[in-house]
Amino acid sequence: MNEHTNQPVYRAFTVIKREGQNDFWAPIGAAFPHGDRLGFNILLQALPLDGKVVLRPAKEKDPVETPE
Repeated sequence: MNEHTNQPVYRAFTVIKREGQNDFWAPIGAAFPHGDRLGFNILLQALPLDGKVVLRPAKEKDPVETPE
């Protein structure tokens, strides 16, 4: 399987804390499974300032606020 032709199984986010508001989930990349399903290629378009990346199952619509 080519990582550019299959869909990501996880989306990568950085969570930005905001006082008095819901956290903001900024999408920064995606994780694609290896052909043998024993690992992932993680492609990031940005790096979080705090060093923490959150992976969530890929959905049609990405969260931009705290997920339920």
